[in-house]
This record gives sequence, structure tokens and C-alpha cells, in this order.
Amino acid sequence: MDIRVKFLGGAQSVTGSRYLLEIDTTKILVDCGLFQGIKELRKRNWDSFPIDPAEIEMVLLTHAHIDHSGYLPKLVKEGFRGQIILTEPSLDLVKILLTDAGKLQEEEADYAQRKGYSSHEKPEPLYTKEDAEAVFDLLHPIQFDEEVSLTDRITLTAYNAGHILGASILKLRVRGEHQTKTIVFSGDLGRYNDPILNPPIGLPKADILFIESTYGNRLHETSAPEELLAKAINDTYQKGGVAVIPSFAVGRTQLILYYLFRLQQKSKIPQIPIYVDSPMAIDVTKLYKNYLKYHRLGPSLQEEHANPFAHKNLHYYQSQESSMSLNNLRGDAIIISASGMATGGRILHHLYNRLPNEQDSIIFVGYQAEGTRGRKILDGEKYSRMYGLDIEVKADIYYINGLSAHADQNELIKWADCIADKPKMTFVIHGEIEAATVFAHKLEELFDWNTMVPNYLESVEIFQGI
Repeated sequence: MDIRVKFLGGAQSVTGSRYLLEIDTTKILVDCGLFQGIKELRKRNWDSFPIDPAEIEMVLLTHAHIDHSGYLPKLVKEGFRGQIILTEPSLDLVKILLTDAGKLQEEEADYAQRKGYSSHEKPEPLYTKEDAEAVFDLLHPIQFDEEVSLTDRITLTAYNAGHILGASILKLRVRGEHQTKTIVFSGDLGRYNDPILNPPIGLPKADILFIESTYGNRLHETSAPEELLAKAINDTYQKGGVAVIPSFAVGRTQLILYYLFRLQQKSKIPQIPIYVDSPMAIDVTKLYKNYLKYHRLGPSLQEEHANPFAHKNLHYYQSQESSMSLNNLRGDAIIISASGMATGGRILHHLYNRLPNEQDSIIFVGYQAEGTRGRKILDGEKYSRMYGLDIEVKADIYYINGLSAHADQNELIKWADCIADKPKMTFVIHGEIEAATVFAHKLEELFDWNTMVPNYLESVEIFQGI
């Protein structure tokens, strides 16, 4: 039995995770993400898929984030008909995220045509809401820690990865004619001290390891992130401004709500209204009650005055009209809206209205990929382009480092150190080139592992004749 891997994404970038395993004649795609960030990467979404999607027998998803799941509607549209295997919370999250992605792409294509700022005569969405919904019947949920058979020679077990609700580390056991081999995909690993999610599970064995490296060259700030968040909120309040927080609807928004609730409980920030202006974030937040065993908040959600997702200062805004009404606020408020990298969604109209105001602030609370609007604003650009216009940046800009849902370099090393025997090969993936390269060298230096930072579309023979 021979095993190969082809890197269809997530190689020297933090988006577009797609790894094609060919185990003899069986083709398995691990993750099926959308490319985001710089235009060069986003253009790959429109390229023909490197193999015929109909040849892929199944897709295994580590978690629901769009950079891991967002290409599924296009894959199905182009002929994929196999099972998409994922955890139970991930199934519900994927439905929410893909529906939103399809709707958003339709709206952006329509807006670009009406405003005439697209280079195409008739801009088309990558896929539609209807295309997204066509994925749902193929979703097949599994439980954490239960070994399931994929074929007569391949089994799969998913373990908790932290990161977001339902995120998993995937372990494949492949039984050849002579040997059994273990292939592990870390997925995106979470934090060890996350106040909401359980820490990632350490695995003792991996003959072949695929490990993420988003923060492979960096450490998160050691100071408590809630203190940094409190300072940004209080600074804005003192100026009579509105604090706008671009936040990922899945995971990050819930963590921000948790911290804001605690800060208000302890009177460390003023008792001002908090507006969650993201229908998707609202839907995601509801799921935490459905999946109590997947996180640490169970008791808090069941106590009337301890629930960070339901209290007197918190307001959820679903409709477009209510969202637009927030433009009239002149101070003493916090607005949380998606997307977290300010690449689309309702956050854009908040940035459009708030960036030119010196008394307002924008508080970034997560990683900003290269080429995204959020990254450019953080890097100090004086004008931010949106809706075909250049908007002057006068608002104060903050970045709260410690709120990341990704393990930093030390936490990645802590997780890798659980593997007792040296893997035959460790592929360092899902990181920009510098982060991936630094982390690969770190693994070589500490553990004497054989590492490789693969190129986009590179193909590697993992095993021959096992």
C-alpha cells in the first residue's frame, strides 16, 4: 500500500486548508477551506480544482472555520458526492457559516454590479446560498474519542483541539499489508488556558504529523488580555466614543462577550450597552447551550445572573435596519460585528462610519492575515478602501494579542512534546512562510524531528509498500 499527500492549500499560508491524501486508490480530502487575504491567494478560489471533485471519496473536516470549510459548496457544485465527516458541533456551525458565506457572496456580487466598481461586466458569486445548502445532506457527524471505520483498512478518531466549538485533531490509522501507520492532522490548536474551551488533547503517537503554525514564530502577550481590553474600552469611553470590535462570529465573539461580562461585573469597565451586530454570531452563541460537554461554561449558562450571553447590557441585533441604526450612536457603546479580519459583512459599514471619527476606536481581537483590510489598518494605513471609496483612518486602533484562539509557539511545542516517538516526517502547515519556517526549525532543534514546509500544490510520497 502506498500513501501520498498533495498540498492543495494551507501551505505557506494560513488560509485555504486542503490536504489530499491518496491511500492506494482511495482519495480523502482533509479540510476544504476558502483562500482569504491577499488577492493572489483569493484568486485560487476561482481556479479549477486540481483534481476532479467526483474522484474524492470523502472529506474530513477538522473544524468549521471558513478557511477550513468554505470551499465545500464549490466542491459539491463541481461534482463531489461523498460524505463530509465532522463533529456534531461542527456540523451545526458549518451550516451557519456556509449559509452566511453564500448569502454574503451573492450580496457582494450584486453590490459590485450596482456600484460599478468590479472589473467584470456582471460579477458572479463564487457560490450562492443555494449552493451552500446543497452541502448539508452530505454532512455526517461523529463523536470525539470514538474510532470509526472509513474503509476496511482506514479508521478515523477525532479528539478535542480547543480553538472553537467542536474543533478536532484527526487521527487516521491505515492498515497496510505489512504495517499499520498513524497519520495525525493537528487542525487548528487552541489555548491551554482558554476560559471557555477545554485544552487540546495530546496524542502519544504520529508516524506522520501535519501541524499548524499560525503563531509558530510568536508568543502571545503574558499580561491578562481582559486588562488590555478594559483599557481600550475605558480610553474610548473617556473620549465619549464608540468602541467597535471586528470579531469572528465563531469562538471569538463568545470569548469577547465572556470577558466584557466579567469586566462589567467587576466594575472594571462602565455599564454601557454591548451590541452584537452579527446574525451569524447570534446563531452560533445559541449553540453553546446545545453542546454543554464541549466547553466549560455549562454551570454559567444555567444560572440566571451568571450567563455572559444573556444579561441586561447585552443586545442582539438581527435585522439590517437595527444594524444601520447603530450608525446614529455618538458614544458610550460597544459594537461587536463580523467579519473578524474586516473582509466583509456588517463590520464594513461600521468601519465606514467610525474610522473617520477621532473619538471612536477599532479594537482588533484576533489574527489579521496578510492582505486583509484588518491587517492593513493595523499596519497603519492612512486610508482604508471600502465600497469603492478611500475612508480616512482617524479612529484609535487597538490590537489585543492575548485573545487569539490559536496556540502560540510555546503551546504548539507543548502539544508536540506529547508525541513520544519521533515521527517519520512532520509537515508544518497553516502558517505564513516565516512562521512556518521558524517553527519547523524549532521542532528540529528541540526534538530532532524531520520537518518540511511544503509548497502549494507540492506532492509528497509518505509511505511505499506498507
